[in-house]
Amino acid sequence: MVDEIHDTFMAELHKAGGRLLDDANTTKIKASLFQDGGLNRHIIARDIDQVIDVAAIEVEEADSAKFLLIEGAGIGSEYPESGEKLSLVTTLYHAKDFEDAKHIASQVLAHQGAGHSVGIHTKDDSRAHTLGEEIPTCRVIVNQAHCFATGGSFDNGMPFSLSMGCGTWGGNSIDDNFNHKHLMNITKIVRTIPVNEPKVEDIFSGYWEKAGK
Repeated sequence: MVDEIHDTFMAELHKAGGRLLDDANTTKIKASLFQDGGLNRHIIARDIDQVIDVAAIEVEEADSAKFLLIEGAGIGSEYPESGEKLSLVTTLYHAKDFEDAKHIASQVLAHQGAGHSVGIHTKDDSRAHTLGEEIPTCRVIVNQAHCFATGGSFDNGMPFSLSMGCGTWGGNSIDDNFNHKHLMNITKIVRTIPVNEPKVEDIFSGYWEKAGK
């Protein structure tokens, strides 16, 4: 989250059931969740009460808790909290501003998830375009619940799928939401059309204006 909205954002997360863990309980949940280079099967995809019990942690207002929040100490293989967790545990990173947040998101994707997706909540639509142009992602989810919108929705037009192609960034052959069209053999009947061939000047004129021809 960016510093400007930190307090408001944290208050809203708490209202939604998010519980920020202190350092001691963060250490315990990380030790319990990340084991032997993998994820603890007794925590992933489990209800919050099971997560709390297995990790043996103390949670503020546990009866109304819905998910856990931990502060990210870093990004990369030495910081497993920066990768996929498949559980009701979310890592928070502090960003000074949008540019800093974009840099952090890029680092997270480069570590684990290149090409998959990035989400943003903003009133400035240009920021969504900036993310699409500057970081390795196949989907920019704007002002939506990321986990639901990424897999397709009636109100965003993306195909429903549990498998998201991540393009060459993620080592995949497709960058779409995997759907029935990828399982079909489609025959195309191809006939000639009037030539529509761009000129070299049309393609590179903008670049030449900046860099010279």
